[in-house]
This record gives sequence, structure tokens and C-alpha cells, in this order.
Amino acid sequence: MNKEWMKIFIAAIFEVGWVIGLNHAESLTHWTATVIAIYISFHLLIASGKKLPVGTAYAVFTGLGTAGTVAAEVLFFGVPFQWLKLFLITFLLSGVIGLKFVSEGKEAEVQ
Repeated sequence: MNKEWMKIFIAAIFEVGWVIGLNHAESLTHWTATVIAIYISFHLLIASGKKLPVGTAYAVFTGLGTAGTVAAEVLFFGVPFQWLKLFLITFLLSGVIGLKFVSEGKEAEVQ
């Protein structure tokens, strides 16, 4: 996996963190961690957008963030599992992966 796509993947992990933080932060420490996660997430997204197609990078970022947030809700916060949600997220991720493959040849043009 190339360096720019790794930045997107890490940014999505931090996106999951800040989305959870916005919902569950109760102390100054939690809010501080949430703000730091927002900064890191968007910094990595913007940095990768300088070399990757921005639309595809953002689609991958939000798709992974959505899937990660839903998974975290189910695994850590007791939100009930729903097959329909799993199907829809799988459908979303298949579109995101398709965009990545279609845009693969465009990276050289953006640089």
C-alpha cells in the first residue's frame, strides 16, 4: 500500500476516534483528545489530497470512517447489531473500493 493511502487509512481511524469523542466526551481531557483527533484526521486527509484524487481520497476516508464508527458502536457501546446496516455499509465500501481502483491510474496525473 502506498504512503498516501496509508495516510487515508490512519486518518479514518482518527475520524472514528473523534466521532466517538463528540458523542461521549464528558471531561476536558476527553474534549482535548477529540480536538487532537480532529486535527490529525484532517491533517492527514489534506496531506494525502495533495497527491491523490481528492474526491476518491475523501470517499475512502468517509467510507472507512463510517464503517469504523458503526463497528465501534456495536462492539464497545452496546448498539444492537443490524444485518441491514451491515449490508448497507458493505455496499458503501464496495463503491469506495471501486472508486479507488478506477482512480488508480489518475495518481500520476495529479502529482
